[in-house]
Amino acid sequence: MQEKPLAGKVAIVTGAGSPIGLGRAMTEALVEAGARVAMLDINEEWLESTANDIREIGGDDCVLPIISDVSSPDDAKASVQKTIDGLGGLHILVNNAGTNPRAAGLGSGGQVPFWEISPEAWSRVVSINFSGPFFMSQAVVGHLIAQKWGRIISVTTSFDTMHREYGSPYGPSKAGHEALVSTMAKELEGTGVTANILVPGGASNTNLIDPRPGLDRDILIQTDVMKAPVVWLASEASSETNGRRFIGQFWDESLPMEERLEKAGAPAAWPEKARQVIPPR
Repeated sequence: MQEKPLAGKVAIVTGAGSPIGLGRAMTEALVEAGARVAMLDINEEWLESTANDIREIGGDDCVLPIISDVSSPDDAKASVQKTIDGLGGLHILVNNAGTNPRAAGLGSGGQVPFWEISPEAWSRVVSINFSGPFFMSQAVVGHLIAQKWGRIISVTTSFDTMHREYGSPYGPSKAGHEALVSTMAKELEGTGVTANILVPGGASNTNLIDPRPGLDRDILIQTDVMKAPVVWLASEASSETNGRRFIGQFWDESLPMEERLEKAGAPAAWPEKARQVIPPR
């Protein structure tokens, strides 16, 4: 019998609707591991299509599609309650929803200096990539702490992307998300709830990549690299892991767990910066 390490667990995955996306891949993995998943997205057509595909894997009751905008605190709270009511509980939150100006329909996706970014593009990207994870985490954390068990797994981005030229507002918004996770992990220590980061490790084959002519999508990191590590992070096995970031493409199932964690993992955010002590004036 196939092992189901997440049997009995309920998860929320935000940004789960895209036909090619990290959210879809992680939802598939969680369902295959035995979890039931509330799939959140703002694109109803994508959401219904992807949910139907995943039902082919886990059965009619394995997913609950919910139209929700994570940038809305009210939507975040409502989606959490719908999940608990519809699936009978909640144990895992995967903060995956993300966008950039092109995907949000507010820019071409080309090299744009920060002074030419429209207020609308800046606000929309930051509201999804940074405020969204805050609103979702805030909405779930009371429930998770009360049951003394929970997992918050967040998708940020590669460190170089956070400060790359012409990378605003995407990079800075993801840097904010990374710092938020580090903060949450420290505050959650000892509660039974953990907060960690999972990233693919570079440009990945999702709808956020500009579909320019001639692009060979096979050279991009494929979304399947997120599957095994997200299941482990969502499971009982990761109970001692908090405030860490993992790179999906470095997750090597052939290695013993200790070596695997060493190869793929590092502290979240920038703890080495704490050593840059500023002398008093």
